[in-house]
Amino acid sequence: MADAPAFDWVCNEIERETSLERLEARGTLRLALKAAGLEARNVTPDQLKVVIEKILVGELTARGVSDAEPICARMNQAMSAVESSLSVGGTKAETPDVVFGRLGGGA
Repeated sequence: MADAPAFDWVCNEIERETSLERLEARGTLRLALKAAGLEARNVTPDQLKVVIEKILVGELTARGVSDAEPICARMNQAMSAVESSLSVGGTKAETPDVVFGRLGGGA
């Protein structure tokens, strides 16, 4: 399964803002998501904002990124501006729980 558009966007920003290579950036973000109990394939922009603020700063610092805090602050600010374009098919990405709830007569 493909990664969520928001995940790909953050990885590209990490590459652009730091000296980390593509695989390092993706692996670092995956570790941060794992620490939060989330997966790259269905993470939402709102979830990523929290991960960036609370976990990714430490992960980047551990990898020698000296200005991780301002980088993460810029990513969160930029993500707010482009959040609608990070959705799937023009609508917000839905978690499996939401989809199954709707199929079961829930939402």
